[in-house]
Amino acid sequence: MSLAYKYQMLPVEKVFRDPVHNYIHVNHQVILDLINSKEVQRLRRIKQLGTSSFTFHGAEHSRFSHSLGVYEITRQICDIFKQTYSIEKIGEEGWDDSQRLIALCAALLHDIGHGPYSHTFEHIFHTDHEQITEAIITSPQTEVYQILNRVEAGFPEKVASVITKTYPNPQVVQMISSQIDADRMDYLLRDAYYTGTKYGTFDLTRILQMIRPCKSGIVFAMEGMHAVEDYIVSRYQMHIQVYFHPSSRGMEVGLEHLLNRAHELFFAEKEMFQNTAQLLIPFFRENFTLEDYLRLDDGVLNTAFNLWTEANDPVLNDLSRRFLNRKPLKSCRFEPETQENLIETMGHIVEKAGFNPNYYTAINSSYDLPYDFYQPKLEKHRTQIELQQNDGTLTELSQISQLVAALAGQEQGDHRFYFPKEMIDPKLQNDSDLFGETYRLFASHIHNGELI
Repeated sequence: MSLAYKYQMLPVEKVFRDPVHNYIHVNHQVILDLINSKEVQRLRRIKQLGTSSFTFHGAEHSRFSHSLGVYEITRQICDIFKQTYSIEKIGEEGWDDSQRLIALCAALLHDIGHGPYSHTFEHIFHTDHEQITEAIITSPQTEVYQILNRVEAGFPEKVASVITKTYPNPQVVQMISSQIDADRMDYLLRDAYYTGTKYGTFDLTRILQMIRPCKSGIVFAMEGMHAVEDYIVSRYQMHIQVYFHPSSRGMEVGLEHLLNRAHELFFAEKEMFQNTAQLLIPFFRENFTLEDYLRLDDGVLNTAFNLWTEANDPVLNDLSRRFLNRKPLKSCRFEPETQENLIETMGHIVEKAGFNPNYYTAINSSYDLPYDFYQPKLEKHRTQIELQQNDGTLTELSQISQLVAALAGQEQGDHRFYFPKEMIDPKLQNDSDLFGETYRLFASHIHNGELI
């Protein structure tokens, strides 16, 4: 039965229409079953870009659509490798197509452990989406595990090991996780499409034409260098212009303060949270099960925030309203080496205006956000991007590309101080009862979004 299931193909190919890849093609029964599992379907209810949709209104796409996209790019790579670069054609450096199903399953499931507003939620409640991804795949109570285990005994563990990068075949691992992998290629194109940012696009077709298997993993033909350069620049621009956007970070800061306030109030207001956020209680207690985690999605959090707009606690009430109604904290750039004392002064001014600085101010650095710039010279880099000469020798990309050499390791970002918008609202500058004096003090330190 397991053997039959492993090789069972659909009688008619299943296709999903997709705005990025046009069609996503599914031929294996196991892949269709995984797509229909409740753990994968949950990803429909989790936005790919979290709070970025408050800045780029089109960015409503889900982790489900991204997961299908990563699967599709991986499927295309497997087809190219089988057709042109198989072991039978080029020897031991080539692709063993018996690895296809493991690669496809890992691609589809690579993000299955993400939670609602994933990175902010992880920070507050100390969860780890990568560990939870592994747990979902290897825990017998999940539908995903039961589907994978029908392929063959130990298959769930093999798929999980691709995601944890311990699988012995580096070609499979690097398809899913490397400096230029199916995951990154899909999310850059998909996020660019939905945010409307054209500079996030690159020539995927050319890159797939230039991709090659080798004994150490995956490389690219030398003549594909300019397409890979284009990808590196696209990745750089998307992080600077989209993922690090100050307004999105302002919404994240507000979300973090909101969840922190709820966490702080929980033990004194258990009955209120029992009525408004029952599914979050295991996380407030920091004692949750995998089943508890899988019940969460963006809707669970947003429903709780909606109910908290009527909470008796004025901070929880106000922060919930600000988040739901898109009232992000404003920000200004500052230099921590020279302006730390001024930031402390600004915090006192905010407090004097009647805001608790613990919940209405924040220091946020884009350097702390979850992204690694291409840094091939680090001892513990992820993987280098290597180009293959006609004689088979490999050269790291930045060694022959002046453009990539200029960008490699160049971490770009800023440090920002976040504060309530009221502090710079001109309507309140003459309000002597509340904001007049503090407004003038605050505004005198900020000019064009810079701390002066």
